[in-house]
Amino acid sequence: MDIPVYADVQCADGPCGRSTYVIINPTTQQVTHVVIEERGFLHTERLVPLELVIESTPDLIRLRCTKDELATLETFIETEYVQGDLADFDYAADEYLMWPYVIPESTMVPLDHERVPPGELAVRRGARVEATDGRVGRVDEFLVDPTSEHITHLVLREGHLWGQRDVTIPVSQIEHIEEGAVYLKLDRKRIEALPTIPVRRR
Repeated sequence: MDIPVYADVQCADGPCGRSTYVIINPTTQQVTHVVIEERGFLHTERLVPLELVIESTPDLIRLRCTKDELATLETFIETEYVQGDLADFDYAADEYLMWPYVIPESTMVPLDHERVPPGELAVRRGARVEATDGRVGRVDEFLVDPTSEHITHLVLREGHLWGQRDVTIPVSQIEHIEEGAVYLKLDRKRIEALPTIPVRRR
């Protein structure tokens, strides 16, 4: 079973959004959740337990829940409003700049937090992949055993813009996973010798 990121998502009663992250237990290398961004004005992201996924292809994830049921699931992004000087929040200062008039000295500044379950990691498409001798590509998707829900392979998008190829990395060759990066036990030469699969373009 493919667990694609940035794929369309279909609820039991119709299209409902797209996938944005997979949540992984780095100890067991098991996928526990998929983050789904709902369709609509707010684009709310929801933590969807893997058991709600009934079918998955490189382009589509089908869920057993309805759109209304999806809307009741826990949100992935939690927004906290903090009072403080905008100078302490560089990104927010740009957003709230009212040039050429004034910058308010103090205001309520929104801070977004990802609500990843304790002990787990959120991995997005495009996260970097590091071989033992340097960066080698980026995450394209994960292949998961539908029975055990364990990752069997990482699909690595290797190479530059021209001549890109997808390489399947057995999970046994993953050294460890961190936020934003996957570290392999292989060097670049050994990765070059691995089998390729066709690159899917949407």
